[in-house]
Amino acid sequence: MSAPARLTPASDASILVELGDQVGLATSSRVHALLRRVLSDAPAWLVDAHPAYTSLLVEFDLALVDHDEVARWLATLADRDEDEPLVHHRTVEVPVSYGGVDGPDLDAVADHAGLTRDEVIRSHAGAEYTVAFLGFMPGFAYLLGVRAALRTPRMPAPRARVPAGSVAIADGQTAIYPSDSPGGWRIIGRTTRVLDERWVAPGDRVRFVPLAQRTAARS
Repeated sequence: MSAPARLTPASDASILVELGDQVGLATSSRVHALLRRVLSDAPAWLVDAHPAYTSLLVEFDLALVDHDEVARWLATLADRDEDEPLVHHRTVEVPVSYGGVDGPDLDAVADHAGLTRDEVIRSHAGAEYTVAFLGFMPGFAYLLGVRAALRTPRMPAPRARVPAGSVAIADGQTAIYPSDSPGGWRIIGRTTRVLDERWVAPGDRVRFVPLAQRTAARS
């Protein structure tokens, strides 16, 4: 049984709904379900809803509703235990050139995992990832589903510039930088796919497809 939702005022015109403490697919699924309910009902006072790993931030128009009314409405939606309708999320494929100049941290990830470069590529490309939410910059999707062996800490110091299209890992997450940016994630490859702010939505699936390349296996 899921833990009850926790509602906390985030500002005069917003409420944070926390649906768990553990980052993972189960909690993310609860967040996405609540997001669908909120957007489906969409009262006139609803301004926006922002999903994160374990929570949903709901913004509202104080000229049309008061804080307590929104809190009661959200509590009802969050704790609804009826069966959710089947949601058909998209699966988006992203071609990736792994290693070399496109993935300067591939060796570091392989060393941390105790794997060869080819094994890292097969593991990363062999998983299906779920879009938890978008943030940091337009089009930057936080993807859950990194296999345990590939979980690698962020770099001790971030790079001043990470090229657009860089595919990277940080802890249990993977992502693609949609534009040039500073960043401390481990870069393992690069895609030429253009990522606008709507290339995926929360709940969508992402698969990485290795481009034909020569990768030297290491022992």
